[in-house]
Amino acid sequence: MHPDPLDLIRQGYAALDAWEAGFGAVEAHPSLGVDADRLGAAVEEYLGRLTAPPRGETPGMYPFGHPRYAGQMLKPPHPVALAAYAIAARINPNNHALDGGPPTSEMEKEVVAGLAAMFGFASPLGHLTGGGTVANLEALFIAREETGGKAVAVSREGHFTHARMAGVLDVDCAVVASDDAGRMDLDALEDVLRRGDVGTVVLTAATTGLGAVDPIAEAIPLCRRYGARVHVDAAYGGFFRLLADAADAPVGFPAEHFRAIAEADSVVVDPHKHGLQPYGCGAVLFADPAVGRHYRHDSPYTYFTSTDLHLGEISLECSRPGAAAGALWLTLKALPLASDDGLGPILAAGLRAARAFYGEVRASEHLAPILAPETDIVVYAPEADTLDRLDARSAAVFQQAMDDPDDPVFVGLYRLGADRLRRRFPALGGDAPAARVLRSVLMKPEHEAWATRLVARLDGLAGPLGG
Repeated sequence: MHPDPLDLIRQGYAALDAWEAGFGAVEAHPSLGVDADRLGAAVEEYLGRLTAPPRGETPGMYPFGHPRYAGQMLKPPHPVALAAYAIAARINPNNHALDGGPPTSEMEKEVVAGLAAMFGFASPLGHLTGGGTVANLEALFIAREETGGKAVAVSREGHFTHARMAGVLDVDCAVVASDDAGRMDLDALEDVLRRGDVGTVVLTAATTGLGAVDPIAEAIPLCRRYGARVHVDAAYGGFFRLLADAADAPVGFPAEHFRAIAEADSVVVDPHKHGLQPYGCGAVLFADPAVGRHYRHDSPYTYFTSTDLHLGEISLECSRPGAAAGALWLTLKALPLASDDGLGPILAAGLRAARAFYGEVRASEHLAPILAPETDIVVYAPEADTLDRLDARSAAVFQQAMDDPDDPVFVGLYRLGADRLRRRFPALGGDAPAARVLRSVLMKPEHEAWATRLVARLDGLAGPLGG
């Protein structure tokens, strides 16, 4: 069945009405009233802005939920998540202390345990966060405390947030070279580790640019040999761990590296990406629960009604939406963390979509792939003989595809260095330092049925631009 979120919200609100009535009737305070005409005008403007065409002088929203949209890591939440969030948000629980939301705090502990089991962490410490940035900040904060402030190392293809958070934490950040597929170069990593000043290595399970997965299975033993901690940034790709043990994993899927996450010291994952949740919902997990001592603090007014560990006692954030925990909890009850059920088939459809898209690009007349996808991101380029023309034609396809009022397609752009592009296209001339290429994120299962159509449309736009 395909649930109707409005039906679920009505059911939830009816239950809340009955619950609230048990505490006695309360008349709304007059100060909370609004002028009907003013509200009507504001709502009309609000809906007009949200539903305006995604082009023009004042562009509206892009159609993130439609398979025509394959530009960025964006899609609407699942109807179950949307309804669950709306229901809990009416109460507005705060999962900082158990007092702020006893049921949603318990739900958070349960979903965190489920995520930990997915990664193979036996008895972890963890909690939900506002997103991957905060989750990575917390992981690096613990790493700083555990290593005495030693430097952090991250791949050149790793997310920019790591260098930024290293700056916030006042630790050095070493950038490690990556290969042409976007994966961390292990020889370069060992060169950095030999210096002796790196305490933590960040490995990425699906980069946000190319969808590449660092060689985690080989990198972790190397890091241990030099006494370094390992943090895995699986904010984007973490849920693909569900498919790592599947017998029918698609060609090119690096299952062994997802399985190796179990040997890391910490990992982050964003349920607001492949976990089908509203923004913002991230999570951070630590393999060793003893690191919770680094969060120790005292609050004179929040931790009284329970002697159990409050989530705010193991988090840098204070106020956090209990609605996020409730939404994830209900979603994972309806769509379990399993390879052959629940989220698994949704993720598998995205992988198949990316491989179908890649195959169509390879067979097209005017487009060429940059590399084969490891996850659900495909990077490709229109035909061109110089770097400048490649850049201009990529931008032209991007803009024309988006601006077409009758048959629009929404993709993204990605900048690659000249040397890297020439290794893929040796005849490419020009002296520009870099050029933009095209990038598509096939993270909606509906993309599987649309891959051929999307590539045909883009190929048709690229053809008139010439060679």
